Amino acid sequence: MTTPPEIQTLIDAVVRADTSDGLLEATEALAATGHPDSAPCLLEILGFNNPGAAVAAVDGLIAIGEPVVDTILDNLDGYNYGARAWSVRALAGIGDRRGLSVLERALAADIGPSVRRAAACGLGNLKLSDAEQADAERQRCLSGLIQATGDGEWIVRYAVTVGLERRLNDEHCPDALRNAGLEALEQLNSDAKEDVKVVRLRAALALQRLNAG
Repeated sequence: MTTPPEIQTLIDAVVRADTSDGLLEATEALAATGHPDSAPCLLEILGFNNPGAAVAAVDGLIAIGEPVVDTILDNLDGYNYGARAWSVRALAGIGDRRGLSVLERALAADIGPSVRRAAACGLGNLKLSDAEQADAERQRCLSGLIQATGDGEWIVRYAVTVGLERRLNDEHCPDALRNAGLEALEQLNSDAKEDVKVVRLRAALALQRLNAG
């Protein structure tokens, strides 16, 4: 199918942009459309050295949603760390189960705390729509989050508490997994285990909500 003229015009504006501000404005306009045909251009922008434009491109990819997931996965750049990191953020925001493996690896091993934080949120938000694989995927999400309670950065541990609460709120979560998740939250709520107050407070809130439910 041919790209609609109005989308092509916005893509051309991105290509013609010759300043950082110009690229940002052009990217924001393209991203606001949420049109699937904008995806290749938005993905290319993730590799540019322009964080503002990258943020706008990620928002655009999230707006497109599930139709763009395979394109993101097929174009993960193994050599451009920045582009890969932004792609993880996009996958986390979309929450499609096809991004599970990428989010798992990012949370476990990415060098960037902000990327690990996004991955933790992504594992918490992942939509487990495939009934045949939902149990295994739920376990993978929770296992990744539980392991990340030992992350060296508090912003990641904070995101882990949020992710754990969302996953444990699932009525289909088996008792063994739920108990393991609650134990992980108890450790994040412990003065002896967690030295950052805001993480302890968020873990306490998660436990309060889960136990009340």
